[in-house]
Amino acid sequence: MFLEQGYLTLETGEVFEGVLIGAGKESLGEVVFNTSMTGYQEIITDPSYAGQIITFCYPIIGNYGINALDDESITPALAGVVIGDLCETPSHYQSIQKFSEKLASAGVTGIAGVDTRLLVKTIRSRGTVKGIVSHSKDVDFSQQDKETLWVDKVSTKKTQYFHNRGPHVVLIDYGYKKSILSALLAEDCSVTVVPYSTPFEKIQALDPDGVLLSNGPGDPAALKKWFPEIKKITMKYPSLGICLGHQLIALSYGAKTTKLAYGHRGGNHPVKELETGKVKITAQNHSYVVMDDSIDGKIFDITYRNVNDQSIEGLKHKVYPIQTVQFHPEAHPGPSDTEYILKEFVKRIASLGETRYAVK
Repeated sequence: MFLEQGYLTLETGEVFEGVLIGAGKESLGEVVFNTSMTGYQEIITDPSYAGQIITFCYPIIGNYGINALDDESITPALAGVVIGDLCETPSHYQSIQKFSEKLASAGVTGIAGVDTRLLVKTIRSRGTVKGIVSHSKDVDFSQQDKETLWVDKVSTKKTQYFHNRGPHVVLIDYGYKKSILSALLAEDCSVTVVPYSTPFEKIQALDPDGVLLSNGPGDPAALKKWFPEIKKITMKYPSLGICLGHQLIALSYGAKTTKLAYGHRGGNHPVKELETGKVKITAQNHSYVVMDDSIDGKIFDITYRNVNDQSIEGLKHKVYPIQTVQFHPEAHPGPSDTEYILKEFVKRIASLGETRYAVK
């Protein structure tokens, strides 16, 4: 196979050489890194990476191929992929495709053979920066789109219903991962997936037992227009916010968010549950965090904190049955330490509306 020389050029001036894989077209995006050792298929199909170029810290990517089960979305929304060693001879009984073939079929550009260790050190020193993967070092950053609302690009355009025998959950789609839906269905929930812009009145018409606000890409403050609707929804129904959903609930009740220097992305982030003092290892993927000094202690209790930087990882409303977590309790890919959060959410809404969802 002929491999063409390619370059990743950062807006801060650094250039990293490699070979182009996948679609091979020029691609611009925010360059981020993920520390997970496995789960590259779930990562490249996670809608939360919309508009971003993912750098894999783990040195070998593609060794177990691509299977038919683990995509988190139908169409990958990421801007590109950067890896060290590319394995073109995958070995796994479920493998149906090479990693490079997956990128090509999805129209995603990648670059392999890059010194990813140096690139990650650069991001950590510079902060998250824009980059362009291209055939040439001569690139133009002036054309970058600064106004993209990524949630609008990845959210469903129509309502989808999944019937089951248990409580009815409305899943507000800001870019949800399939594994969140799968986890709810595994708990016997009926699930209605709705677009992120669905107003309170339409949610009310669906008569849910509970509402889950999903993960998703981009700056949560860009969704300011919908904060009043989110507040009305969460005051009416038992609610769980995951990742972006966590940030949106906090913002809707008056808190503020700020962008981390280089985010939390990977399957090995330690989080302390403050009530018990126990530390959970979690899967995370986010650039923004809720600011400590913006939390009103009369409204929310802080339930989880990141062990490494002490950032807020979870909130619980003092009056309404609202819980939020910054990490991913469904954990695909990642550890299952916190899967109880989804299970407890389902138990809670089942107990609050036990007579409402008898099998029809």
